[in-house]
Amino acid sequence: MYKARSIGFTALMVVMLFLAACSSAPDTAQEATPAPDHTEAPTQEPAPAVPSPAPAATVAPSPEATEPTPVAEDPGPPEEGTPPTALEAATTVMRALKDGNMETLAAWVHRDRGVRFSPYAYVDVDKDIVFSQDELKAAMQDPVKREWREFAGTGELIKLTFADYYKRFVYDADFSGKSEVALNQGLGQGTTLNNLNEVYPKETHDFVEYHIAGIDPSLEGMDWRSLRLVFEKNGQDHILVGIIHDQWTP
Repeated sequence: MYKARSIGFTALMVVMLFLAACSSAPDTAQEATPAPDHTEAPTQEPAPAVPSPAPAATVAPSPEATEPTPVAEDPGPPEEGTPPTALEAATTVMRALKDGNMETLAAWVHRDRGVRFSPYAYVDVDKDIVFSQDELKAAMQDPVKREWREFAGTGELIKLTFADYYKRFVYDADFSGKSEVALNQGLGQGTTLNNLNEVYPKETHDFVEYHIAGIDPSLEGMDWRSLRLVFEKNGQDHILVGIIHDQWTP
């Protein structure tokens, strides 16, 4: 009987030990599981940036490419070796007359003969006034009143300063912009004798005429104007020797 109890007690202890071992296994396993590593991973340094290629250098345009094309200007006196035609010379002279530019005008005047001013078609070699280059440069400021012959129709003396004569018997109409132009051909014809080719023979001279048929339509052409620029031919050069004004006369 005692032996049976002893066996039973022993069996009970075995069962209890077994149960105790089972209950403690998970804790052991849990303890065996390593705790998660909370150590932060080292931050990876970014790869060095690859520098982008430098932009190609822009070539600055040359000044010639950026500057506006200069506008053409008054050519002035002809350069040596490039003599102007009569029409080219007249164009520059007329520009100077329009602007009242005596410096440019004087540069075209004959050094020895000067330039003769005739208020009407008839050229009077005894009475018409001749200006040298130097006299012409200062003529606009000259206060002296000169006798430039007589007014057509009245016979009254034309006694004016050069500046006033210029307004009345040189550039008294828009010859530069509103005129017919002819080379060695008369366009305006009035009652005054035209002796241009006698005083300035065509063999040695050219003339360019600027003609305006009329200014006020109500006058039906009785206010026409002409300005004749006379050039001496010196080889291929053209040198200003005469400025002849002409207009309708009674």
